[in-house]
Amino acid sequence: MTKVIFRKFKQGGDIIALFPEQVNRLMVGSYMHVGQHSDADYTGVIAATTPATESEYANLLAELKSIGYDDLQVMKRCKPKYN
Repeated sequence: MTKVIFRKFKQGGDIIALFPEQVNRLMVGSYMHVGQHSDADYTGVIAATTPATESEYANLLAELKSIGYDDLQVMKRCKPKYN
């Protein structure tokens, strides 16, 4: 299972998917409609966002499934395990 957390930016309202178990140094994997895959500062994104509701993240979840993420486990919280 791939753990994912969906958050909504306070400014602009864009939805971001964070993958807290995909750690690269002090960053985690992320995905957005625009920009798609990227690394993200987990703490910074959490501070700049609020939890997204199911209806808010439904389109992004569908997009992730369409590109091969068929084992997603949606989480409310999950701390990254930095190396």
